Amino acid sequence: MLSSHVVDASQDSPTGIVVLDGETLPVADVVRLADGAARPVPGTEAMRRVEHAWHTARELAASGRVYGRSTGVGANRSEAVPTEAAASHGLRLLRSHAGAIGKELPAREVRAMLAVRANQLLAGGAGLRPTVVTALCEALEAGAQPVVNEFGSVGTGDIAALAQVGLALAGEHPWRGGPEPEAQPLDNNDALALISSNALTLGQSALALDELRRLVSATEIVGAFSLLAVDGSYEAYAEPVHAARPHPGSYATAARMRALLGAPERPTPPLGRIQDPYGFRCLPQIHGPAHDAADALERVLAIEINAAAENPLISPDDLAAYHHGGFYLAQLALALDHFRLAVTQVARLSTSRLSALNEPAYTRLKPFLADAEPASSGVMILEYAAGAALGDLRAFAAPASLGHAVLSRGVEEQASFASLAARQTLRLAGALRLVVGCELVAAVRALRQRDLRPDPELPVGRAFALAESVLDEDVTDRPLTADVDRAAALLDRFKDLYA
Repeated sequence: MLSSHVVDASQDSPTGIVVLDGETLPVADVVRLADGAARPVPGTEAMRRVEHAWHTARELAASGRVYGRSTGVGANRSEAVPTEAAASHGLRLLRSHAGAIGKELPAREVRAMLAVRANQLLAGGAGLRPTVVTALCEALEAGAQPVVNEFGSVGTGDIAALAQVGLALAGEHPWRGGPEPEAQPLDNNDALALISSNALTLGQSALALDELRRLVSATEIVGAFSLLAVDGSYEAYAEPVHAARPHPGSYATAARMRALLGAPERPTPPLGRIQDPYGFRCLPQIHGPAHDAADALERVLAIEINAAAENPLISPDDLAAYHHGGFYLAQLALALDHFRLAVTQVARLSTSRLSALNEPAYTRLKPFLADAEPASSGVMILEYAAGAALGDLRAFAAPASLGHAVLSRGVEEQASFASLAARQTLRLAGALRLVVGCELVAAVRALRQRDLRPDPELPVGRAFALAESVLDEDVTDRPLTADVDRAAALLDRFKDLYA
């Protein structure tokens, strides 16, 4: 069975295939697997590690005390599992821990979890039967995913969600989507080894990072529209300004803005006002930290997605099972919290530009970009709508890592709440999309009313042509809900136009 599902990871991966080797899986490939855009194949050498660790773990559990294999878990860690009960211990552990609650998670999030967990197992520290890895890969390829509920983790292992996966693999829990894999005979050597992971949190974090990177980049294009609509200055993006204070993200953001707009490295000062409002002048200083925070988060994810963090860690070379706290996700929780705070600043800046677009002193148009009818309101309501969505961003940006829990009779007296941080980061993306959608509707209207069309040879011109093809030209007072929905959806399409 295994030979038909493994490849040599040293060879180049064909299009549509992601080779899982337990060492090099990037965030982008987790997203591809979650979206069904590629099929996973375990690497040959990685499967050898899984086999070796499985045999080692069984030997250790048969000859000594190994947490979760020959003992109970949590506060039951000192209670031995008799040899005659070992066969049923694994299933009892999965049944007791498969108590996640709340709404059923979307298929995409569950598939991201399966992809991460399969790859982590291939790192070779779990010590569970190799057919579990191939079963997870078969499920991903078939488009099948277990039913998984939202709540059950406090950032010290997604044990409830993964126990639901384990019961599904054993044939005791429902699947959705495509045909389910063959049932696995999970026992005391498989159960804890499978659920001792933060794979759901990591999968959700990967999806959130991917979406928010695209949205922050798209916001720069929208910001360029707004800058043109108010005859803004390119001085804030001048290379000498950022060379004098060379934070990597800010320096790169300024360079991208110059490329988007076709601006020189040393732009000449415009006639008229001395300098622009912060929404235009401070864009590199606010978007830059968001890009830096995204890079920092991706570095943490690159380690965790490819980590053997199971407790205990099975080390075949030492013939040992190391008991440890490597499952504690402080690094990820803090990186997610930092990222959300940085992205919230990006959203606040968008609302600042939206306010400027409503001001005749900047646009030389009617207040609120209204039509010629007396006292028309134009896009006035978009400021209120964007402000309301920004309220959600502020709420989602609250640091999850400040949470605290004492569980399992006091044995587990701390929690990272990285799981909450991941959920908040996913939700923040939807609110950001709406905020920037409001600015996009107003910016396109302002450019149209001023009869300004960016150069189609420039990235900003190509993006504007796309926006014009999607957004309604009607400027009469009317509901703008559908306009914002179309604008928010359009943001994903800007990625291919980016300089």
